[in-house]
Amino acid sequence: MTTTPDADLEHMSHEQLIAEVKQLRAGIRAHRDCSGHDLCWYHPHLWALLPEQAGRQPEVPDWPQFMRGCVRYRASLDTQLPDAPRTRREFGE
Repeated sequence: MTTTPDADLEHMSHEQLIAEVKQLRAGIRAHRDCSGHDLCWYHPHLWALLPEQAGRQPEVPDWPQFMRGCVRYRASLDTQLPDAPRTRREFGE
């Protein structure tokens, strides 16, 4: 028997559903409000808001592929957020 990942919602009370929505919104807001170097981090605390476990660890690209991806991600921010404030802060400052 296959269950959907959200089957647990069908058995929650109105109050439990409201609490779940608030928790999920808080997680989304925390992720949304990341800035600077925090945009690039692994976010297992966000995924932990789901009732099921991921079941596997993510694949991690080797360094050359990873760095090319970082450069592409940063370049995409120039396109998607051309007017966003820029910073020269180094990681860890």
